[in-house]
Amino acid sequence: MTYEIIIYQTEDGKEPFNKWLDSLDFQDQTRILKRLDRLKIGNFGDHKSVGDYVYELRFTYGGGYRAYYGIKDNKIVILLCGGNKNTQSKDIESAKQFWRDYNENL
Repeated sequence: MTYEIIIYQTEDGKEPFNKWLDSLDFQDQTRILKRLDRLKIGNFGDHKSVGDYVYELRFTYGGGYRAYYGIKDNKIVILLCGGNKNTQSKDIESAKQFWRDYNENL
């Protein structure tokens, strides 16, 4: 199965994922984007559900990066990325809210 990757946008057009990605060095950006490319072909790697149809994609480099996403109609919606375990709970709640917003505004 193949998937389309969509980057979540807030109502005012902001993209939390891209804002976060732009703050990283080039090497980490490249590694993260390659990992997202693998999602397109269904290779999710290290991931788990965090509830409410939101999933956490875990990276083993950098500061313990995580990406949060939801899946709807063969589309993977990248919601948010977080820096490390210290912000994980807050990041998960933000990702869940973004997922609710995305589904309400389809």
